[in-house]
Order: sequence, then structure tokens, then C-alpha cells
Amino acid sequence: MKIYQAYNLRIVSELQMPELIESEGEPDVIVRFDHVDNASVMEDDRGNFFVGKMPEIADFCIKNGSEIIIDPFPGVDEGLLRAMILGPVLCVLLRQRGFLVLHASAVNIRGKAIAFIGGPGWGKSTLATAFHTHGYDVLTDDVMPIKVGLGEPLVFPAYPQFKIWREAATSLGHNVENFSPIFKNAPKLSYKFSHGFQETPLPLHRIYILDKGEEHKISSVAVQEAFVEILRHSRATSLVTHQKFVAEHFKLSTELIQQVSFRRFTRKPCLEDLPELVKMIENDVVGINNYVSS
Repeated sequence: MKIYQAYNLRIVSELQMPELIESEGEPDVIVRFDHVDNASVMEDDRGNFFVGKMPEIADFCIKNGSEIIIDPFPGVDEGLLRAMILGPVLCVLLRQRGFLVLHASAVNIRGKAIAFIGGPGWGKSTLATAFHTHGYDVLTDDVMPIKVGLGEPLVFPAYPQFKIWREAATSLGHNVENFSPIFKNAPKLSYKFSHGFQETPLPLHRIYILDKGEEHKISSVAVQEAFVEILRHSRATSLVTHQKFVAEHFKLSTELIQQVSFRRFTRKPCLEDLPELVKMIENDVVGINNYVSS
């Protein structure tokens, strides 16, 4: 079995995961195939032993933040299976390991993690890819684990891949014929890159909440509003529901909004303006407030 690296974890897996960086050393997480009993209903033992079902994909069991057991359905597409493991399944495992996990992308600007949160299709991956095109290193796309409570909140790096819409990739100058769907018939493409990946954790400096509007602007965010947005864009909250984990999630979210600045980033739906959007964020991060409104 190969050993891979993601989220600062060494993962040994019976399923090949070409999206991940190969590694070596003692594994932190084991991914293996086996039969999973009683997966018809989501259940957990204080969140540390989690059993569930992804219809027509696989049954799965996640144990103590260190083991993932997969029982795939016959004939399931391996790309779809990997997407499940690298998405919701790993989110549960990261929650078990004490991370606050957000639906976000993050890039390295001046040695700090700058993150973008928002719902599906709101531009997280597109913005991160635009920053990568402009020479910035990327920490993560889609799943952003944050370690809170040990000094500055730290964002842990994922793996060097974007999941990007065809139109966005084309607008950024990429030849989409070189990309393949994330899995069979997936609407997004897999863009694996060999340079510009931030391999070590970075302190989280700012979170931009993505929004859509009639003009490009950056505006301030009240603390209460930031808290609501963190809860709205947290991962695995519908899966890990034990009271202990819910209480910990609220605690980590509260600590995060006390340590990190938030902005609302409203954008017109115009891919041609991506270079301008990158410049807006650059200026805002360094304190040039041409686009900021209160």
C-alpha cells in the first residue's frame, strides 16, 4: 500500500489516491476495504466511531480519527469513491481529530492564510485558482481544516488539486483538454498542479465571505454575522451530531471569530474581472482600502 500526505497526516491506503502527494513514514490514518455492518442508518458512539452510507457509492466506518473502512458498492466509479473519501469522509475524520473544518479555499499571501468561504458555485475554487495563476501558493481547495486553541489559528494544507468549472479554467488561460472530470460525468474538472502548493500550515489571517451583487466591493462584517457564516459553511455538521462535538464546534467557532478578521467580498458574475478581484484582495490584505465600505 502507498503512503500519502494530506492535512499534515500520513495516510496509508488500499485505494490508490493519485490526487495526493506520496509520502513515507509511520501512518497516522489507515484507509482499507472491508465489510461494514449496520450502515443503513447514520450512527455514532460519541462521534469517535461513525458508521454511515453514501447511497450507490459505499458504506463506511470512521474510527477515532485514525481509520477509514470502505465497503464500496459493486461497479462504483473509483473517481467517485475517492471524491467521497477526500470530501465528507475525511471531514468527519478531521472533526474527530479536533479540527474546525470549513467549506473553503485558502491561499498564502505574505506568509498568512487568506481564506474564501461560500456555498457551492460561489467562486471559492475559481478565486484560489486565479491567485495560483498570479503566482500565489495554495493551501487547500474545498476542505479547510483549522487548528484552533493553540495560539494563532492554523490552516493545514490539503493536496495540489483544484476542482474547477470548465468556463473558469478557460478564462484563466488553461487548456481544459488537459483536464479530466473529478469523476465520471462530474460537472467540475480536476486540475492537478505541480508547483505553487503550500505544504506547511500557515496562520489564518482573514476570511472573505463570498457574495454576489451588482458591483465588486469589500465590506466589513459584524461579529455575530461572522459567527453565523462560520456555522453555515462548516463541514460534516450534519454527520457528526453528538452533543460533545456540537459543543466543541461552537467553542472553536467562537474562538476563531475572536482571532481572525472577516470581510464580505461581493462580486459581479464576470470571469473576465478575475485579475481585478485578485488585485482587490491584495490591496485589502495590505491595508489599501479603495474598495472597502462599512
